[in-house]
Amino acid sequence: MKFGPVAPKDALGATAVHTIRQGALVLKKGTMIGPAEVAALEAAGIKQITVARVEPDDVGEDRAAAEIARAVAGQGVRVDKAFTGRANLFADGAGVLVVEREAIDALNQVDEAITFATLPAFKPVVPGEMIATVKIIPFAVGRDAEVRALAAAKKPLVRVAPYKIKKIGVVSTLLPGLAPKVVEKTLKVTMERVAPAGATIVAERRVPHDQVALAKAMDEVVRAGAQMVIVFGASAIADRRDVIPAALEAVGGRIERFGMPVDPGNLMLIGNLRGMPMLGAPGCARSPKENGFDWVLMRLLAGLPVSRADITGMGVGGLLMEIVTRPQPREEAAVDGRKIAAVILAAGRSTRMGGPNKLTAEISGKPLVRMVAEEALASRARPVVVVTGHEHERVEAALKDLDIKCVHNPDFVAGLSTSLKAGLGALSPDIDGAIVCLGDMPQVRAELIDTLLSAFDPERGALVVVPSIEGKRGNPVVWSRRFFPELMSLEGDVGARHLIGRYGEAVVEVPVADKAALIDVDTPEALIAVKAEIEGS
Repeated sequence: MKFGPVAPKDALGATAVHTIRQGALVLKKGTMIGPAEVAALEAAGIKQITVARVEPDDVGEDRAAAEIARAVAGQGVRVDKAFTGRANLFADGAGVLVVEREAIDALNQVDEAITFATLPAFKPVVPGEMIATVKIIPFAVGRDAEVRALAAAKKPLVRVAPYKIKKIGVVSTLLPGLAPKVVEKTLKVTMERVAPAGATIVAERRVPHDQVALAKAMDEVVRAGAQMVIVFGASAIADRRDVIPAALEAVGGRIERFGMPVDPGNLMLIGNLRGMPMLGAPGCARSPKENGFDWVLMRLLAGLPVSRADITGMGVGGLLMEIVTRPQPREEAAVDGRKIAAVILAAGRSTRMGGPNKLTAEISGKPLVRMVAEEALASRARPVVVVTGHEHERVEAALKDLDIKCVHNPDFVAGLSTSLKAGLGALSPDIDGAIVCLGDMPQVRAELIDTLLSAFDPERGALVVVPSIEGKRGNPVVWSRRFFPELMSLEGDVGARHLIGRYGEAVVEVPVADKAALIDVDTPEALIAVKAEIEGS
C-alpha cells in the first residue's frame, strides 16, 4: 500500500487518511477520492492531501477483517458486517466464552496491521454480547499477511459453549448458630447465580453437619433428578477428610480437587458424583459478589471440564476484590478503641405532620430532636453530627449548647439520601464507622446505642449492626466505614435497607426487648402517643 501526501489531482482513486475541514469543505477520513472530491479540494485551495492507495497485492481493510473474522468464529458466534476495517463478533446465545489462547497469540504476531481481541477466556456471555473484534489497522493489508493470518486461524479460535446443566441439587448442612435466614439467603443467591444459564434448583435438603446425614441427602437430590450437586457447609471444609469430602466418597463419588488459588474462594471442593459435577462451596459463595466459586460453576454448567491445570492456572488474577466480612486492610485490622460517630438525620420536612415541624415539638419540655441528640451524647458514639435541612435555624436553636456538630443539607428536599451523604461526608478520615440515628425517634436510649456499638466487630464479620425486635429490624443502624461510599451514592428519598439485604453476610442482628427501635414520630397521632408514653413514665 502506498501512503503519503499528494496533490489533489494525483489523489484520484486513493483514500483520504485524515479528515479535512476548510471553509465549506468537509472531507471525512476514509473517503474514496473521486473527480468531485478532487474538484472540491482544488476549489478550497488544498495543495496537498495525505492518502493511502491500495496496490494489486493488497487486501482492503473491510474485506480482510471480514475474512479473518469468519475464519476465527466458531460455534455460537455471529460475525457482523465489517466497517472501517473492523469486524465484530457476537454471542448467538448464552454460554461461556472459550478461546484458543496460543492460536490467538500466533495470529496477533503475524503482522502489526492485523489485530484480534476477545473478552477474557471463560467469561459467561449473554445473547448479543460482543465477544471479540478483528481490526485491520491501516486501510489495507498485504495479501501475504492475510494468508498467514488465515493459516493461524485454521480452526475456530473463539466459540460460545452453551449451558447444558439445567437441574441443580442443593444440600445445606446445619449447626447450632446458623440462622435459617442464612440458608434461605444462600438459596436465593444461588438461584440468581444459575439463572443466566437457564438452570433451576430442582431438589433441596437441609441436614445436620454430619457425614452420614449429608451422604444420604446427596443421594436423595441425585435421585430427584439433579445434574449437579452443590453442598453449602455450615462449617468450611478444612481437609480432604472433613465432613463434606468424606460424605462425597461415602456416596460413591470422588474428590477431584480441594482448594484453589483464587481469593475469595480458596476452600472449594470439586468432585465427581456418579458422573456428574459436585461442588463443596466455599463460604464466599453465599455472597452474590464474584468469587472463585463463579469461575468454576459457570464452566461446569456449560459442560466444560475443569482440570487441575485449569485450577492451578487461576492464580494470576485470582486475587479478587475482598469480600466485605474481612478486615480491611488485612494488615491493619481494627482493634479496641474504634471510633464510631453518631449521625442524626434531622433535615426532613415533616410532611405527614400536616404543618408543624415534629423535630421542634416538645416532650417533657424538650424539643424532640434535642432528646435524640442528648441520648446520642450519653452514649459512647463520638462525634455526634446532626444533619439539618428544613427550618434549620429552628432545629439548630433547639440543639443550642450541646456538644454536637450541625451540618446543613441544602438539598434536603431531594430526600433522605442527601442527608446521609452530608452527614457521612462531615466525618473525619479516622472514623471507623457510624451509627445512623433518625431525628424523630426520641425513645432510642443511650443504652441501646451502646449495645449496638458493642456488637460492631469487623474482625468477626459484624460490619453492619441492626436492632431486631421480634424478628423486625429497626433503627438506629451501625455501618462500617467500608460502606460509606455506597451509602453516599444513594439517590432520592431512600434509606439504606437494600444495602442491608445485599450484604447479608456482613449484617448482625441484635435482639432487643425495647420497641423504641421501631417507633418513629411521623404523624400527629404518633407524636401524641409517644408524648403520652414518655411523660407518663
